[in-house]
Amino acid sequence: MPPRYQAPKGTFDVLPEQEAARALVHACASGALAAAGYGRIETPIFEDTDLFARGVGESTDIVRKEMFSFEDGGGRSITLRPEGTAPICRAYVEHGMHKLPQPVKLWHEGPYFRYERPQEGRHRQFNQIGAEVIGADSPLADGELIVALDSLLRGLGIEGLKLRLSSLGSSGARVAYREELRSYLRDHEAELSDDVRSRIDANPMRAFDADHAGTRDVMVGAPTLLERLDDADAEHFAEVRSLLDGSAVAYVLDPTLVRGLDYYNRTVFEFDCDRLGAQSGIGGGGRYDGLVELLGGAPTPAVGWAVGVERVLLAMVAPSADPAIDVFVVAAEDRAAAFALVRELRAAGIGADLDLAERSFKGQMKQADRSGALFAVVIEADGPAQVRDMRSGEQREVARDAVLALLTAESA
Repeated sequence: MPPRYQAPKGTFDVLPEQEAARALVHACASGALAAAGYGRIETPIFEDTDLFARGVGESTDIVRKEMFSFEDGGGRSITLRPEGTAPICRAYVEHGMHKLPQPVKLWHEGPYFRYERPQEGRHRQFNQIGAEVIGADSPLADGELIVALDSLLRGLGIEGLKLRLSSLGSSGARVAYREELRSYLRDHEAELSDDVRSRIDANPMRAFDADHAGTRDVMVGAPTLLERLDDADAEHFAEVRSLLDGSAVAYVLDPTLVRGLDYYNRTVFEFDCDRLGAQSGIGGGGRYDGLVELLGGAPTPAVGWAVGVERVLLAMVAPSADPAIDVFVVAAEDRAAAFALVRELRAAGIGADLDLAERSFKGQMKQADRSGALFAVVIEADGPAQVRDMRSGEQREVARDAVLALLTAESA
């Protein structure tokens, strides 16, 4: 007997009955972002490994532990994209988008890949929707994006949301703070995890994200960057907060929020949902003013976010699926006539189906009921058709050449 295959661990199949909720998330996001002037961009699923090593940061868990990288036939190191911002900044530089009126507002969606422990709502292949504003350093860009994500999540009926907000300051202003934090961590080095100790020099701020109990105890007393912002960074953050206050977007300040990518500076934010339990993160982002320059472009301010589709689906109440078809055509004998009517209905924009397994008349009627169609059209060997309203059970006799006109009127 041939082997029975299963999807690789950490991946999943999207079944037809699950598609309605996914389609709703896509429709809400694409409609809202397009209406706000964001254009859709699509980048390749795999990129040069160096794009992520340089852009995301070699000291991050993503680059060190989680990337799916391989050598192609030409000996080049290729990586399945683990996140979407670096590829979009690469496309911005490659296609000369700096020549366009600034800022450039983009949105994107698609699959991403990270080798991490699979758990509910977190997979090795996962889907994200994201939005980016590239070419604007104004706090207005930060505010617009945060408000847009808040509106999207609440518009999907997600309850129990909490927005955590912080600032990482500018890259230059962080230099003195990093030295202060390194000194603090070295004073408590024996209490830290091996992983955090190994990154004290490269990226001491990652200690705030540690799960290790001893490290977490140490970080309770650690100095925070939010308390040490310079005047320009503090003013920028105050303006972002003022915009959120004016938009009635509630938030809590979280000085330990650093997120998992090295390219962030100034504003960072994350939405949590208490319906998701301990792994409560649903989406977030921040400002990454140095990334375009790091990838070969001119200095260009930017800010963006990404939200995990599978996390959203866990947090929202799944919508009831509308019927996929409007009409199910049943043939007592003349199956060719049923086939022709289905073609005619579909060409007119009416969802229509028929039995393809040559069931009996009774079996076809059962299929019509299972299909969720609003109407069943019964074609006899001769004479008029019978049109049955599947909701009320009402049935009427209709000339065959009048069926399309009737159903078009009913579907309007």
